[in-house]
Amino acid sequence: MTNSRAMSSSPAPVPSNALTVACLCAGWCNTCGSYRPLMAQLATQFPDVRFFWVDIEDHADALEDDGGDAPDIDNFPTLLVMQGEQVGFFGTVLPHLGVLERMVTQGVQGRLPTLNDPATTGLAQRVRRLADSGQVPV
Repeated sequence: MTNSRAMSSSPAPVPSNALTVACLCAGWCNTCGSYRPLMAQLATQFPDVRFFWVDIEDHADALEDDGGDAPDIDNFPTLLVMQGEQVGFFGTVLPHLGVLERMVTQGVQGRLPTLNDPATTGLAQRVRRLADSGQVPV
């Protein structure tokens, strides 16, 4: 199951405050793969939230910073949750529907904290550009 908003060749305009949930993963990681059906399920429950699966190996170039450095993601699966340009969560979370649903609900309600780490914020901006390009699926 895919999210057509994420897969379209010409993505629809995205509100600047849209909640985005990205699973930063590797295609070989079976645990990461467990997030796909959970994210697809929540995409139907939360139609205004954007869910994306970002393989950090397939999209390494798009995720590099201006200096050409790749993101430092050592643990999988890593979730990145953004409200517009603000990062509300960045970390490793095992694929449990209740945990992800609670995090999305908090984001929709505007109750996620704001992380101000420049490296994480920069990565979030690159993930958002990649998601906006329509190159990553749910």
